[in-house]
Amino acid sequence: MPKTKTVFVCQNCGAESAKWIGHCPACHEWNTYHEEVMAPASQSNGYDPLQGEKRKPVLLDEVSSSEFPRRASGLNEVDRILGGGIVSGSLILLGGEPGVGKSTLALQLALALKDKKILYISGEESEEQISMRAGRMKASNPLCYVLSETILETILTHAGSIRPDLLIIDSIQTVSTGLIESSAGSVSQVRECAARLLKYSKLTGVPVFLIGHITKDGTLAGPKVLEHIVDVVLYFEGDNNHVYRILRSVKNRFGSTSEIGIFEMIDKGLREVKNPSEMFLNQHDDSLSGIAVAATIDGLRPFLIETQALVSSAVYGTPQRSSTGYDIKRLNMLLAVLEKRAGFKLGVKDVFLNIAGGIKVSDPAIDLAIIAAVLSSNLDIPLGRESCFSGEIGLSGEIRPVSRAEQRIREAAKMGFGKIYISAFHRNLSVRDSGIEVIKAGKIENLVRALFS
Repeated sequence: MPKTKTVFVCQNCGAESAKWIGHCPACHEWNTYHEEVMAPASQSNGYDPLQGEKRKPVLLDEVSSSEFPRRASGLNEVDRILGGGIVSGSLILLGGEPGVGKSTLALQLALALKDKKILYISGEESEEQISMRAGRMKASNPLCYVLSETILETILTHAGSIRPDLLIIDSIQTVSTGLIESSAGSVSQVRECAARLLKYSKLTGVPVFLIGHITKDGTLAGPKVLEHIVDVVLYFEGDNNHVYRILRSVKNRFGSTSEIGIFEMIDKGLREVKNPSEMFLNQHDDSLSGIAVAATIDGLRPFLIETQALVSSAVYGTPQRSSTGYDIKRLNMLLAVLEKRAGFKLGVKDVFLNIAGGIKVSDPAIDLAIIAAVLSSNLDIPLGRESCFSGEIGLSGEIRPVSRAEQRIREAAKMGFGKIYISAFHRNLSVRDSGIEVIKAGKIENLVRALFS
């Protein structure tokens, strides 16, 4: 009988060590190393869905990509992220915080593929609970099979008999195999289960959809190595206090990672948002100070978003700086530029910033809208509902040009805005027929005079 070998594995990043250590040198977490039993090499094959069939090397020119076409998922936002549909034989990983709607999205995807045979495996819910959730969605699929199971060998056996067109695992942290003696959710278990599911997907051509939990720092729980195994990594982002969810791709072997999908959480599940600009703009009638609309782009998708600022006198000795949905360090930089280059004394005032809709924005083109919103609140002068902004602010106070300015301008014109403020350094903009007035400014001082003179 071979000798049992053990290794200590970090449950946060997957780093291995021959002995226990308290501080992980890879991810710098404390007390994350646990002892796990290494599987003997003779047991590494496990269940083979195509046992007996030997695969041989083939010439690349003889391989036809048409053998694995894309399949429409039934959800346009998901197809947008995946590059046009689900590729046969692909392994897709969906991560997100607890309660954001990962299981809802997976079940909604299973019910949307009405002409395909679906096998939905849940290690967290019973069949009755899945049926109740499907009843709340008021949707059904006569070819959708559900099973509450956590043993990988049993799952692959049922998949081999049913031969589904799509296999959904909810979640990969609850699945375990008998080849590994550690508990479910450990790095070794998740890595081995994902590798065998990848083998099943490639040999049978069945796409596999995995759901993974994330840690408090926003990374996939336990195995960071999962991102190297799978073909597509999707993150489902959102705040439980808001109704909007963003599906973002961070890895895609079959398409671009620049697209995003936007959903709205309602009582019947997730609703696709086809025009996000209407959702992120507040439909108020009165012109209010401290509000500016930014033309931003997330991935390849342009949309308008409302920035809200509040500037007030500091009640306590130290002024407060608070930001929701925007980098607080960049906000401090913009306030310093305003004070140094434009002469506004904001060092003794509280400044609060909020991005409407509860989403996080990292596009530098939103800088100009934030500057305008802060100045509007400081002077208590509304900017007007017809104005839009798109530009990056430099440390010297200049307004820098941003990428894909034509897309931003046309999106603002489509939403009915009358004027848009951009950088004066843009050249050869072909937007004469857009129906919107383009106002160019080179420095913050020029913007102040254009807005408040």
